Amino acid sequence: MADFVLVAGAWLGSSAWDEVVAPLRAAGHGTHALTLSGLAEKQGVPAGQQTHVQDIVDEIERGDLHDVVLVGHSYSGIPVGQAAERIGDRLSRVVFVDAEVPVDGGSFASGWWQGQAAFEAQIASNNGYWAPLGAADADGQGLTDEQVARLIEGCTPHPGATLTEPAVLARPLGELPATYVKCLLDGPEPNDTVAKLLTSDQWRLVTMATGHWPMFSQPTELARILLAQAG
Repeated sequence: MADFVLVAGAWLGSSAWDEVVAPLRAAGHGTHALTLSGLAEKQGVPAGQQTHVQDIVDEIERGDLHDVVLVGHSYSGIPVGQAAERIGDRLSRVVFVDAEVPVDGGSFASGWWQGQAAFEAQIASNNGYWAPLGAADADGQGLTDEQVARLIEGCTPHPGATLTEPAVLARPLGELPATYVKCLLDGPEPNDTVAKLLTSDQWRLVTMATGHWPMFSQPTELARILLAQAG
């Protein structure tokens, strides 16, 4: 059986995966939802980009996990993609859920749609943190009012250094066995970086007819897709 390691995106901790964990465990797989340093119950722990990479590697090595399906949502695709390279033959597959992917020498901020300077100004104006979501940010993402409330309740300020420090890749990401899950309400096409990676015969694309937080909006369907990656 596989060991799933689940890492949520910006602002969120392990509880974001609560409704996905049960069907994965019911299918007999090991399931490990991870809170990264500085978030949720780990607020106040200093964290940079490489701290988050090490958080993921440590979780896998400490548990002596094998046949790992490493899942990164949104922001966390950046540290997850780096960690996937570093765990060697423990990795079965990496799954990017509507995620950013690491670019060697690049950061989350460097790919920001308004430009890196605008993003860094946001962080600076909020004492070094990315301010959490508001309810309006979840509009049009396929969430019920109850799901939006759960999402917002689980958010904490996100440490800015994790978003501005560069990624470090030892080899091309396209060499990893990977699945990209595109959530169509958040945009019909993967970004250009992901589209190029999807030309690799190691990568596959799966789509979901929901928004950017499928662990809240369609947890059962997301679990079904993840189970299919463990085969």
